Amino acid sequence: MRACIYEKHGGTEQLRVVDGLEAPQAGEGEVRIRVRAAALNGFDPMMLEGSTGLTVPMPMTPCGDFAGEISGLGSGVSGDWRVGQRVTANPVLPARGMMGEVAPGAAAEYVVVPQEAVIALPDAVTFEQAAALPVAYGTAIRMMRARGQVGNGEKVLILGATGGVGVAAIQLAKMAGAVVTACGRGEDKGRKLKEIGADHVIDTDKEEIFHAARTIAGKPSYDGSNDDGYDVVVNYIGGDTWAMALKLLKRHGRVLVCGATAGYDPKTDLRYIWSFEETIIGCNGWTSDDQIELLDLVARGHLDPVINKVYPLQDIKTAFDDLIGRRVFGKQVIKI
Repeated sequence: MRACIYEKHGGTEQLRVVDGLEAPQAGEGEVRIRVRAAALNGFDPMMLEGSTGLTVPMPMTPCGDFAGEISGLGSGVSGDWRVGQRVTANPVLPARGMMGEVAPGAAAEYVVVPQEAVIALPDAVTFEQAAALPVAYGTAIRMMRARGQVGNGEKVLILGATGGVGVAAIQLAKMAGAVVTACGRGEDKGRKLKEIGADHVIDTDKEEIFHAARTIAGKPSYDGSNDDGYDVVVNYIGGDTWAMALKLLKRHGRVLVCGATAGYDPKTDLRYIWSFEETIIGCNGWTSDDQIELLDLVARGHLDPVINKVYPLQDIKTAFDDLIGRRVFGKQVIKI
């Protein structure tokens, strides 16, 4: 079997694509899948660096998201699963954890997962599209729909909008009929944010977020007498952006939080939370039903996951380097 592995933490020099590995076999209740496409997420470089605090079993194979075809069924597998069937999977495996974090990832020709994780792939969805969905789009759909309940006509500010979750959040917010302000660095990414539906773009290389957002949405009123300010701020940045974002919400506005890439213990300002009766909503992961809903949206042509580039497996180091260097808009997909 051919796969990408790393055997110790560090930079991308630790990544190796190797041949001749023993392919995993499906045990009881397991399904073996021939991987056709896998995708990187923001956690992949962090796992490689060893910066998460999680214990990573070595050697580790990166990539949690993937799609392919069933190549073997273990004993006791129930249902209508069959060899050759096109499938994807929820990469958070029951009793094992996240693939690419604490369970072997999918940058390999074959993976084995419990049958409970397997999801049928509609004919109209490509392997690459399916691989782009689970972590980024799964997180975003749970954040924007199930938890955030973003609605028609609401004003939504998305910080760090050019990554996988941010891009997905823009698409889903626009699908709900929201008016979206997206933050990103550089004119090229700003143009791409507009192309996927952002109504307003704040170029953080040139503009300070707070003043630019106030110019776009207005200054919220304490008593709710005007419609200025944002109904929703999507903030998985944390750090110095946290207190600032609270000041941009209108009365009864809400903050959606699914991460803290710039720091998890930010300075805050409780006065705005109580004075404007703001709501802070945590969003953690997604369900297989969320993932199935996303596949249906793609199959019906309502959603097209944004893919930055598709790399052959031998170029996975370049895919990592581009992700680390922030030269990415959307998802990094690896063709296996």
